[in-house]
Amino acid sequence: MSEQHTLTRSILCHMNILLEDGSTADSTKASGKPARFNTGDGSLSPAFEAQISQLQQGDNHTFTLEPVDAFGEANPDAIHHMDRNRFPADMELEVGVIVSFGGPGGSEIPGMVREIAGDSITVDLNHPLAGQKVTFELEVVEVL
Repeated sequence: MSEQHTLTRSILCHMNILLEDGSTADSTKASGKPARFNTGDGSLSPAFEAQISQLQQGDNHTFTLEPVDAFGEANPDAIHHMDRNRFPADMELEVGVIVSFGGPGGSEIPGMVREIAGDSITVDLNHPLAGQKVTFELEVVEVL
C-alpha cells in the first residue's frame, strides 16, 4: 500500500502586485523583505499555487489571477455601519484609515473606513484587493 505525500516547499520571492490599470498595489522591494509562500499546505489558492509550484531560484514569473483566485470576491456582508461611540473618543477617523477589531482567539481583523456620515461610520472588512483582478510579478530569491 503506497502513501501519498504532498510536496511542501517554501518559496521566498520579491513580488509586485499590479492592478488592472498597471498601478502597483503592493511591492516587497520597498521593504527589502521578500514574501514567503508555502506550497502544498493548503494556504494558497489552487490557481496561485499552480503558478508558483515549479518555480526555482532565479526565476522571474508574471501571471494574472481573477478575483476569486487572488484575494477573493468582495463580500457585501463584510461592510458594517457602526456608531461613532464604538470607537475610542480620541481615534482619528477619516476615509481610508485602517482600524483594527478583535477577532476570534485574540486575532486582529483590519477594516478600512469607507464613509463617514455624521455619527455613522462605514467599515469594510474585505481585503483591500478583494474583487480585483491582479497581476503578480515574482522574482524567486530562494526555494527551501
